[in-house]
Amino acid sequence: MRRIAHECPEQDSNLRPSAPEADALSTELSGRDHRVYQRAAVTLATPTTLGLVTPETLATVIHSILTNFATSGALALDPAQIPEVKVERPRQREHGDWATNVAMQLAKKAGANPRALAEQIAAALTEADGVAAAEVAGPGFLNIRLDAGAAGELARSILEQGATYGHTEALAGSHVNIEFVSANPTGPIHIGGVRWAAVGDSLARLFEATGATVTREYYFNDHGVQIDRFANSLLARARNEAVPEDGYGGQYIDEIAARVIAHETEAGHPNPAELPDDEAREAFREVGVGFMFDEIKAALHEFGVDFDVFFHEDTLHESGAVDRALGELRERGVVFENEGATWIRTTDFGDDKDRVVIKSDGEAAYFAGDVAYFLDKRSRGADHVIIMLGADHHGYVGRMYAMARAFGDEAGPGKNLELLIGQLVNVVRDGEEVRMSKRAGTVVTLEDLVDAVGVDAARYSLARASVDSPLTIDLAAISAHTNDNPVYYVQYAHARICNVARNAAEHGVHREDAFAPELLTDPTETALLGKLAEFPGIVTLSAQLREQHRVARYLEELAAAYHTWYGACRVTPRADEEVTDAHRTRLWLNDATGQVIANGLALLGVSAPERM
Repeated sequence: MRRIAHECPEQDSNLRPSAPEADALSTELSGRDHRVYQRAAVTLATPTTLGLVTPETLATVIHSILTNFATSGALALDPAQIPEVKVERPRQREHGDWATNVAMQLAKKAGANPRALAEQIAAALTEADGVAAAEVAGPGFLNIRLDAGAAGELARSILEQGATYGHTEALAGSHVNIEFVSANPTGPIHIGGVRWAAVGDSLARLFEATGATVTREYYFNDHGVQIDRFANSLLARARNEAVPEDGYGGQYIDEIAARVIAHETEAGHPNPAELPDDEAREAFREVGVGFMFDEIKAALHEFGVDFDVFFHEDTLHESGAVDRALGELRERGVVFENEGATWIRTTDFGDDKDRVVIKSDGEAAYFAGDVAYFLDKRSRGADHVIIMLGADHHGYVGRMYAMARAFGDEAGPGKNLELLIGQLVNVVRDGEEVRMSKRAGTVVTLEDLVDAVGVDAARYSLARASVDSPLTIDLAAISAHTNDNPVYYVQYAHARICNVARNAAEHGVHREDAFAPELLTDPTETALLGKLAEFPGIVTLSAQLREQHRVARYLEELAAAYHTWYGACRVTPRADEEVTDAHRTRLWLNDATGQVIANGLALLGVSAPERM
């Protein structure tokens, strides 16, 4: 990115943007958040006092109040029937800092008047430390206002927690095995695989941030006809022949063929291109596939994506894993023989037809590998197996879920087996679709995208969109140094924050000299603190819904809130002013915002630059 000569001066008003797409995002997500909240709620111990005021602690205290009502008989409800409480920002900030409709949710079940119940909750809640007021509106909404000091304490807490702020224990105790990319070792990773690289790694980071043990796994497809075609293509080019019609083209085939020859001759072996066909083909298969896979791993590493396990498909057949899996399914009574082939009765578990696992000629069907691989992952301790598949794999969902159920597991979102299907990606430049790679010759590759826009812009742009929808990447837009470019917008906010901190130090403003959170009373300060408080809930929700794009959209909203605050409140004094506790406390808020932006970008595998 270009270097801005003034390095983010603190009061550069012409660089004070509004939040990109914030209103549209709020409309898009509000309904879904309400529907899934119970699943995504963070469970905390009931505090004796409210302590640090966050939506999670408020929700916990309200839940405790309702539990006390139920236990004492003031609420005609079994305490076990009280759901997790949802606390969220009101759409109109003049209504308060936080709001909940829990009284309306519970009133009918408890045979109570919702407004009267809300008034009971409000009376109890105002006794909690940090709550300035709790007011009832309409048929039973509860609006909550916080003491300025209690709200401002969040800035100190964020900086004390540092890189761990936003982390929760929502998925603690679970072991997630997430398989993504898994491109065939027959060519560079194409743009669809690049999308899964960005999304899969971001999801893995989110799972870790919410307490799960995570295994990142790459399934190495080194068993089957595609490897034969790859070897035949290398051999053909090594002999200066045209590749077979069903082979692989592109400059990379020529490059790898040349590398195989150089490798073998340097090792004192014959030139493989001059060997008899069978021997030559085997040499190009063994060495060429290794070179291709090394390239894939190197490209992913440069993209910030590394794997814990590279699983070779061949081992499933060589180790007897297929036989073991079929043996277990036979014991469960779901395997049968018909017309010389071995089948799994997957229709008993929701599939549209039964599936062959061993063909009549004795060869294993492709599905046999899927069956053995799933059982292998589960035997390695994974209680959640997530497999990320391309848009052309919708037909696999039914059979895979049926297979998991045949083993006695649960299948579907959040279950033992979960399949995520990603939609297609188009790349455009100057309004024209970019269709072919210079090196691969057929598709846009990972290297092409990184060369064009860099790792940060590529990862952020791929991760900020829901995988449920097709995505168009505009190379010009995501490499532009303007506020219309979301990744630039967020990274620029972090660079500005760092510059404010540098300017503050030069003017004698230091955090350690004072922290007076009760001074953070400007509306832009309360809005910024409220946005910072949302981050742990966003992290948890993103992990549990497998929706990493929520983090990106949140960061854009946070950047907007920061830029608005930056334009209204000074951290460094003017030339005719003395340094005050207000300046010092605002520095806490400034630095806390920078910490949250850095934490959020790290979850997406994107850097947080200090200068731009």
